Amino acid sequence: MGNSIFLAKFWGWYLLIFFLILSFNPKRIKQIFNDLKDQKFLIIFSFVAIIIGLLNVLFHNIWVLNYKLIITLIGWCALFFGLSLFMFPKPTVYWLKIINIRMVQVIYTLLFVLGIFLLNVAYNIVPL
Repeated sequence: MGNSIFLAKFWGWYLLIFFLILSFNPKRIKQIFNDLKDQKFLIIFSFVAIIIGLLNVLFHNIWVLNYKLIITLIGWCALFFGLSLFMFPKPTVYWLKIINIRMVQVIYTLLFVLGIFLLNVAYNIVPL
């Protein structure tokens, strides 16, 4: 199994599970934003995002217009948000709150659709 298929499975399951958790317990988002006020949590959260993003980018930096681009963009986003949270915590948390408040339905739908799409690519459930 190649890196692309492995990461399609990983990110597909991650996005789908995250969508289900947020759907059944929407208070988690508010709890995460409250936890981001704690500097220890913020540092750990940003380090985890940096590590996951950097590993994704190092193992899968493929800029081809197919599912591989989605995996690459997820890695770059994780790296970017991790670095932003670490270097500029207050403005980053502020903008994440604004984005979450204004686009919560779009974000949830995108999580679901991307997760299903990546799982479909990985397991070839419905041939594209």
